[in-house]
Amino acid sequence: MITVSVQHCGGSVLLSVSGTLDGAADETLQQALDGVATDVRDLLVDLHGVTVMDTDGLLHLLDVHRRAECLGLRVLVTGWQPQPQQCMAEVAGMPGTGSATGERYALAGFRRLIEDRAQRARDHADFAAGWLPRA
Repeated sequence: MITVSVQHCGGSVLLSVSGTLDGAADETLQQALDGVATDVRDLLVDLHGVTVMDTDGLLHLLDVHRRAECLGLRVLVTGWQPQPQQCMAEVAGMPGTGSATGERYALAGFRRLIEDRAQRARDHADFAAGWLPRA
């Protein structure tokens, strides 16, 4: 289960996320972003409270980031805990402790790389489970 608290401060919004960032997080994250006013310039996503993240959760986080950028927001994701950072490192093909994927997340090219690889991993898992890959 995931919880998101939203704090507004001038032209910035802080989304504090806690719990498990997985497939069930989509609606909660989308609702939090839907509540962002049009006069906001910066979105800070604090992941200090996220102790577990899977590939679906990573894809949801990337989707929120992309949507926020489409709204013209500058986005900063901070507070990467060890397991979520390790999940992202494995998806990116950079496993190992200290891979610094949290710092690389800020780079658009790196986000595209992990998004492509996460989508392929999810499609492969769906296919292995007997389902057709998602379109």
